[in-house]
Amino acid sequence: MANILVVDDEMGIRELLSEILGDEGHVVATAENAQQAREIRATSTPELVLLDIWMPDTDGVTLLKEWQRDGLLTMPVIMMSGHATIDTAVEATRIGALNFLEKPIALQKLLKAVQQALTRSQEPVRPPQFHARPVVAPKPEQAASQAGSLTASPAPVLHGNAAVAPALAPEPQLFGLSFDMPLREARDAFERAYFEHHLVREGGSMTRVAERTGLERTHLYRKLKQLGVEPAKVAKKG
Repeated sequence: MANILVVDDEMGIRELLSEILGDEGHVVATAENAQQAREIRATSTPELVLLDIWMPDTDGVTLLKEWQRDGLLTMPVIMMSGHATIDTAVEATRIGALNFLEKPIALQKLLKAVQQALTRSQEPVRPPQFHARPVVAPKPEQAASQAGSLTASPAPVLHGNAAVAPALAPEPQLFGLSFDMPLREARDAFERAYFEHHLVREGGSMTRVAERTGLERTHLYRKLKQLGVEPAKVAKKG
């Protein structure tokens, strides 16, 4: 998880990138112009900046030059534009930009560029480990009883002259799910636990969860929404 700054004058682009990167477990701040980006950079150091080239007040290349001049270009910067020329992209790279993405930005290209930038700027963070539910060991007398016969019916216990059958063991449970649940509810509960486990294991990365579970990202998004699973919250709990 990284702190990422998105600088773009188009609200739709800011919201889309914030949603995508947020689903990947990152913390995203946004700025709609160069002045807001300056103010954010003056008080914090993002681990990555996605910077639009064409903006109304100050263009992205000029802002990049300012940060380089003032010694503030200490984080990787990925430039974005839908109208930039090759010369503009080359100039931005020469100044210090790490990469250039052409709009409309393809999802896989965006995630790959972000991953490469973060990998170059810092050591990869090990995702939180999943801790399984503790299993309570049976009491010695219960273990001995179970070892005697796994399939035989429990023998009645004599109380005076009456034979009283012992209490039946509770229904078995798996992942905290009761076999008494209706099939649909049990399946949804299992799938919810399954995806939450992988989200924690992969540090909230939707890309790695999709690869781990063998689902397309779009199918994974729909499935999590259907189950009421919020990736960012699950990753934080982990």
